[in-house]
Amino acid sequence: MDAFTYSNTTTIHFGPDQIQQLSNEIPTDAKVLLCYGGGSVKKNGVYDQVVAALKQHQWGEFAGIEPNPQYDTLMKAVEQVRAEQYDYILAVGGGSVIDGCKFIAIAAPFAGDPWTILSEQVQGSEAVPMGCVLTLPATGSETNIGSVVSRGSDKLYFFSPLVRPRFAVLDPTTTLSLSQCQVSNGVVDAYVHTLEQYLTFSTNAKVQDRFAEGLLHTLIEEGPKALSTPDDIDVRSNIMWAATQALNGLIGSGVPQDWSTHMIGHELTALFGVDHARSLSIVLPAVMRQRRAQKEAKLLQYGERIFGITEGSTDERIDATIEATVAFFKQMEMPVSLSDAEIAEDEIDNIIANLEAHGRTALGEHGDIAIDESREILLLAR
Repeated sequence: MDAFTYSNTTTIHFGPDQIQQLSNEIPTDAKVLLCYGGGSVKKNGVYDQVVAALKQHQWGEFAGIEPNPQYDTLMKAVEQVRAEQYDYILAVGGGSVIDGCKFIAIAAPFAGDPWTILSEQVQGSEAVPMGCVLTLPATGSETNIGSVVSRGSDKLYFFSPLVRPRFAVLDPTTTLSLSQCQVSNGVVDAYVHTLEQYLTFSTNAKVQDRFAEGLLHTLIEEGPKALSTPDDIDVRSNIMWAATQALNGLIGSGVPQDWSTHMIGHELTALFGVDHARSLSIVLPAVMRQRRAQKEAKLLQYGERIFGITEGSTDERIDATIEATVAFFKQMEMPVSLSDAEIAEDEIDNIIANLEAHGRTALGEHGDIAIDESREILLLAR
């Protein structure tokens, strides 16, 4: 395996009734800005629990962070932080709310144009400290340093250790009110996060491989149960923990990573409003088909260890592995082609143009997915 440095400093409070830990985690003299999305946290009781835990704190709130957090919305929160002098941010929601709060945290003290944090990868030198209460397990944003923000047809990202949440509350009971669509999205998002770090080429990183395979098995086992038995808290607990582990940096340490599915998928979200996870379930099978030669060894390992595929020629085993992946996505009620998302073939040129505009012209673990290869992937995704 490759050399690496790994550190994850987020304190995790996992389990029912852990929201009350907010009173211990956030300094009592901090002025807290509570940020959330469209208001579901008020309907499912999470907001009331948070307010109760903040009874000793001075706090205000900012609502309306979108499922794909929008730059203009987040800048309103930045101005609120500056004008009212908040010195702690609390994100309550899913990965989009947490991603949005990461941007707010680093943009508020930023002296330059905050858009350059995303557009030019300008590094901020400080950030407002933040914590989070996770209500939709999917992105792993609750314990990592990444954030994705949208502005028009741009869906961009930044990484900074300054925005890693100080703590994360993971109470699986908060996920019981999620829709089936949200559950499916979360499971598949975590699944593809795992594959982006696993389905590359071998560096003999046995621990990372086995950890990743354990996450894949868990998501395959528990994902469909979350749809068929939505009140099973044990199922929700395992999914929540798996989603966090999928992108907290552990399984990606010392191994090559791909992320081409995400980069192409981001353009589907930016241009057509496709849910992030649904863009992944559309693009990943096509990436596997187009990259089958480059990923041959790992595809065979994935097929054998996850789906028990050991019979047939190399090509037959790879075909069966891809089809098993597609079957799982369908079982999770996800789209697996552009046509499933009602995206016409003649839109491929627009997707390619966006990839070029965003400099996404050398994707994949080898950096060899150029524009022509991305076009092939999109044609295979029809």
